[in-house]
Amino acid sequence: MTVYALVDVNNFYIACERVFDPALIGRPAITLSNNDGCVIARSPEAKALGIKMGEPWHRRKAFCQQHGVAVFSSNYALYGDMSQRVMRSLEGFSSELEIYSIDEAFLKLDGFEQLKLEKYAQQIRQRIYQWTGLSVCVGLGPTKTLAKVANYVAKRSEMGVFDLSSPHAQDTTLPTIAVEAVWGIGPRWAKKLGAMGIQTALDLRDTPSSLIQQKFSVVAERVVLELRGVSCLGLETAQPKQNIVVSRSFGKAVISKAELLEAIACYASRATEKLRAQHSRCGALQVFLTTNHFRASEPQYQANTTWVFDCSTNDTREVVHAARECLGNLYRVGFRYAKCGVMLNAIAPDSDIQGNLFYAPDYHRSERLMQVVDRLNSQMGRGTVTFAAQGINRSWQMRQQWRSPRYTTRWNELMKVRC
Repeated sequence: MTVYALVDVNNFYIACERVFDPALIGRPAITLSNNDGCVIARSPEAKALGIKMGEPWHRRKAFCQQHGVAVFSSNYALYGDMSQRVMRSLEGFSSELEIYSIDEAFLKLDGFEQLKLEKYAQQIRQRIYQWTGLSVCVGLGPTKTLAKVANYVAKRSEMGVFDLSSPHAQDTTLPTIAVEAVWGIGPRWAKKLGAMGIQTALDLRDTPSSLIQQKFSVVAERVVLELRGVSCLGLETAQPKQNIVVSRSFGKAVISKAELLEAIACYASRATEKLRAQHSRCGALQVFLTTNHFRASEPQYQANTTWVFDCSTNDTREVVHAARECLGNLYRVGFRYAKCGVMLNAIAPDSDIQGNLFYAPDYHRSERLMQVVDRLNSQMGRGTVTFAAQGINRSWQMRQQWRSPRYTTRWNELMKVRC
């Protein structure tokens, strides 16, 4: 019997903060978006206070102070590293794994008897908690959609595991699941289904296929088949990205060309790191620059330009040089810039190198140098080795007033133990 397991970390961003600060357990806490703009994660206690996703921080600041809510800026270095630790832990339970998001993964489990499935799922929970300190829920089902439904139920149970692999479990559980909670059914479809009298997951499962085909797309038909236990969605392996974008809004309006050149150098460097991580090269890049269109009273400007390399590259020096040249061409005096970014295009495997009759770069030397840079930054923390063009002070960086230490990726931010 083939069963899919969906493993999902509970309240991931907040949970990561609590691993390193147990005093936060039981206390309302929220995480803010880039530049501390709005709420993107909430603890159960914060939800109980009525704090909603997407609420602007400035509107909730006084309320949070009044109710003792712990506030955190997004700590992407910490969250990304903790996510990798969870996914590496899961690899020991199945050779077939799909990383669905930063805090979710599907596993394919073959050859298990039904009675042993829940025990195995509990072992997954125990291992993840022991190795990372994070609590996960596990949903089990014969299809990915049913595993999603099972995970939805597991999150609301004390056991943290729910099994929907049997027809009896499906028949008794699906009537309790609102149709809008089904994976793949968005608000628009849920409204349309509700008007047709389809209110629950069971109603949707039992709707004739001919009616679904008539009223909806093939995607909805797949959802219905999956609810019936017919697997239509296999595990997806991670494919190399065909575009790599690195962009951030600035922490303040930027008018200086020098600061913009620093920012674009940092983004180009990060994009090239990602390019090498997936063993690829790029043949072109695009740079864009824009003012804040929400400030209609200020002069507005946005522009982009493309650079085509003579030979595909993953050398940070070449990409940074090209990005700075592009931004220099885009820059105009008299504007308050809010954002810039880099997009790498024409991406191909690094083994697929096309020569140029008039230009012969030393690929071997470039590769060795980039390997040394990547190794140092991996071992000593990102930013240990940077290029001078990236600057030092970086006053333009996004606001992170309440960011916690990057405990797992920076030597100088390790936890201190006092005995």
